[in-house]
Amino acid sequence: MAKKPDEADRLLDFLLSGKSVEEIIGKGGLLNELQRRLLQRGMNAEMTHHLGYDKHSPAGRGSGNSRNGSSRKTLLTDTGEIDIEVPRDRNGEFEPMLVPRHQRRLSGFDQQVLALYSRGMTTRDIQHHLEDLYEVQISPALVSAVTDAVIDEVKEWQSRPLDAVYPIVWLDALHLKSRWGGHVQNQAVYVAVGLNREGNKELLGLWIGETEGAKFWLNVLTELRNRGVKDILIACVDGLTGFPEAINNVFPRTQVQLCLVHMVRNSLKYVGWKERRQIAQDLRAIYASPTAEAGYRELEEFVAKWGDRYPKIGESWRGKWDVLSGFFAYPPEIRKVIYTTNAVESINASLRKVTRKRGAFPNPESVRKVLYLAMKNVAKRWTRPIKNWHIALNHLSVVFEGRI
Repeated sequence: MAKKPDEADRLLDFLLSGKSVEEIIGKGGLLNELQRRLLQRGMNAEMTHHLGYDKHSPAGRGSGNSRNGSSRKTLLTDTGEIDIEVPRDRNGEFEPMLVPRHQRRLSGFDQQVLALYSRGMTTRDIQHHLEDLYEVQISPALVSAVTDAVIDEVKEWQSRPLDAVYPIVWLDALHLKSRWGGHVQNQAVYVAVGLNREGNKELLGLWIGETEGAKFWLNVLTELRNRGVKDILIACVDGLTGFPEAINNVFPRTQVQLCLVHMVRNSLKYVGWKERRQIAQDLRAIYASPTAEAGYRELEEFVAKWGDRYPKIGESWRGKWDVLSGFFAYPPEIRKVIYTTNAVESINASLRKVTRKRGAFPNPESVRKVLYLAMKNVAKRWTRPIKNWHIALNHLSVVFEGRI
């Protein structure tokens, strides 16, 4: 049986009848007009509450205060500009709550600016976008003012306390251009992602340095410890020289796992196009082995086959075998999580999307704002633990007894 329309539905049908999309959501359209009237009625109700009597009511005689006309104000909203009349009282005591004094933007407008900024649009891009969409003219300085409000939130987030133990942490960096000391130069953004005891990913922080290096990573790890992290079971990293030593200097009991994907990529740099596919397959035979012993045998076979032509590859894998082979000791549920830094690289890929359109950031603060807002968008997808986390956690509890 079809549901009978109620009074609200009939009223909406009446309001929308015969109107185009432009007439509903365009400049001066129905949506703007409804918003204006709601604000107007709300402020008039606030004035009534402030004075203690209705407009034209005899109760106001001799009360010592009364209505005194209104002042016009233009508000920026997420659907365009609206003009409102702010009521005044004779004593000048009325302070509206809906639209506080000096406020020129409703929160929805600010949220829309932040949403556009988080997707990599520059301040001037946002200025032109809002002008084209809503015929609202704003200055780049206003966009900067809106986004600057995030800075305090970023600082609070970056210094928040962390869990005492993270079973797995991925550490990686991406590079972009920013002004530093009056010059445009490449900078490294250090990213740390932790997997907590519930199996959920958590961005631990973002740090900006001039170049990627083990010394800066040492500072990052020290900060994590100062924010409450007492133990990391497994740290997954790229092949940066000195990185494992930096980790174990701060967290001596942490097992370091080098990213095998990075190792393969770095190995293929030495190889011509014609042989890349075959060598990639032979390298896969190493890390796809069931045990560390079997993997090392495959490595020796690789060296016997390719060592004369590509000695650097075999030397690199042999020299780093201790920090490459750790993942063999774990079941598939853990192996697929720790053999690569893809967990953080996928985040970096999302961050690169929002920085790609920019030439150079004007300062480090603008980098932090954009990347923090972009990361909030990425984190919305982290709604459930990684697959089969309970199996992985049970195994880690045995291997790292007493540490989880």
